[in-house]
Amino acid sequence: MVVSRLLHDEQGFIVSAELVLVATILVIGLIVGLSEIQHAVVSELNDVGDAIGSVNQSFFYSGFSKRDFWRVHAVSYGSAFYDAFDDCDNNQCDLACDLPIPEGPKGWGGAGWNCGGIGF
Repeated sequence: MVVSRLLHDEQGFIVSAELVLVATILVIGLIVGLSEIQHAVVSELNDVGDAIGSVNQSFFYSGFSKRDFWRVHAVSYGSAFYDAFDDCDNNQCDLACDLPIPEGPKGWGGAGWNCGGIGF
């Protein structure tokens, strides 16, 4: 009778192994969800950067002058600026990583040697 009551007891007792399993599944799901949010935010910020990079900032205005016969009273010369395509506009460039450079030999640090192991 006691064993039967124990097997049918549903008072909300959680075994610690079940709790660890549920918590692990929740943490894994949270990590995957946050990773997807990070990718979406980076993608949208990339779109914003592309939009800013594609703005044409060229301008032009003409000059004017006031002249009476042979005499010039006032002159304002025109100006122009033509926007050139920059290196990294619209993701046209990649990050360049230099190749690793080996260090100089160790243990030769006496007088007359620099950091690269070359005498001077």
